[in-house]
Amino acid sequence: LIRRPVGHRDFFSTVGRVSDSVTRHSQNLTIFIQHFGMKSVYIESSVISYITARPSRDVVTSARQAISIEWWDVYKDSFEIFVSELVLEEIGSGDLRAASNRLAIVESIPVLVATTNAVVLAKSLIAENAIPASSMEDALHISIAAVQGVDFLLTWNFKHINNANTRNRITKAINLSGFNSPIICSPEELINER
Repeated sequence: LIRRPVGHRDFFSTVGRVSDSVTRHSQNLTIFIQHFGMKSVYIESSVISYITARPSRDVVTSARQAISIEWWDVYKDSFEIFVSELVLEEIGSGDLRAASNRLAIVESIPVLVATTNAVVLAKSLIAENAIPASSMEDALHISIAAVQGVDFLLTWNFKHINNANTRNRITKAINLSGFNSPIICSPEELINER
């Protein structure tokens, strides 16, 4: 299930060719997690970026960094956490040192693949105007988490993913496709107690 990051064009050209064995494996993973009662979390790229970024002088960015680091250090072990090939691709781009730092903190985290069902669901999210057509990657983050049966999608992306104006459309499109929508939230919303 763990794969190495692939190039942008390679990723989108190969996601539709995932074998049935991967789909069966992910279904087994979902059953295993549900059996043992641990909630699962898909960690989207923005969270990883806030954890590893240099401290910011901007008040909002600084607060998000502190909350992300707190969640990672204190709460992540309370969940079964996952990233995806798409997350690896996104955090592996940009400045080499920063990318290396981002990839290092997720190197032992299981990687979910974008199955054919995830790609179909992502296209449905766009067709239903839940996600803009220009944001296929955001639609894929959501659909990978939904298809894999993940409980929470953790993100700081308030523009397209964790957006109060589109959240109901996202949930509706996912449910109409026969999947359960993950709870989309920021790290601050997934902190048990303070």
